[in-house]
Amino acid sequence: MIGKKLTHALQKSGHTVAILSRKQNDTPLVKSYLWDVYHNQIDPECMKGVDTIIHLAGENIAEHKWTNERKKQIIDSRVLSANLLYKTIKETNAKVSSFISASAVGYYGDCGDQILTEDNPAGTGFMADCCKQWEATADQGLQQGIRVVKLRTGVILAKDEGALASLEKPIKLFAGAPLGSGKQWVPWIHIDDVVGIYTMAVENDRISGAYNMCAPFPVTNATLTKTIAKQLHRPVWPFNVPEIALKMMLGEMSKVVIMSTNTSAQKLLSTDFRFKYTQLEDALSDIYG
Repeated sequence: MIGKKLTHALQKSGHTVAILSRKQNDTPLVKSYLWDVYHNQIDPECMKGVDTIIHLAGENIAEHKWTNERKKQIIDSRVLSANLLYKTIKETNAKVSSFISASAVGYYGDCGDQILTEDNPAGTGFMADCCKQWEATADQGLQQGIRVVKLRTGVILAKDEGALASLEKPIKLFAGAPLGSGKQWVPWIHIDDVVGIYTMAVENDRISGAYNMCAPFPVTNATLTKTIAKQLHRPVWPFNVPEIALKMMLGEMSKVVIMSTNTSAQKLLSTDFRFKYTQLEDALSDIYG
């Protein structure tokens, strides 16, 4: 979801972009190299002439139920891939100066109404543990003098993709309702701002460390549900989907939709970056417009 749009934006800004893929990619104007994270294999030629790595690899957290095996895949896909990249940098003596890694607001765990800045410690639970390992692996670069940026991503809003495609499905079927209490905070962000932030992280070498990659005004799950329904001209049921029902349907993965993460975007706002979409209504109007 991010990679294709980001590649186009970086090329438009004058950058040369290559990608790592599990299968041969025929994208025009983009050189593709093969890697196999689980077998620790990578084409060493991928590092030639590279100064910046953007690490977006990772199994989809919402694609399957969280069995112990699936949870291991989710963590390994993020950690082993970063390890393989750093191993290849060392072995090829590549002149990589920046390593920009995705992370997630799940780092903080379920924190109710507490306002969360990048200085807050990691929370508890699977998502927090995954993000903690993910970021620690990215930080290996600091020992090599590499600038490391970790972007703790919220719910990305994009047309027909990602979280929004899942959220809108029951609403379109006239079955929309807030999930759990509906009071849990959802840190959202428009895909265009995601691409803009990654581009800034590439081009501005003063950017380093962790950043909450979310719009300045998070909303509750109930507000998000009602705002999507308004855009789709659909009603919202006057009752919530109980947590117990979500747990029966999704198992442990239900924590993704019932955890509350009230993130602050102040650190991002203190940079030169300016959001295109700070209000949920404007972001959804653009997507559905």
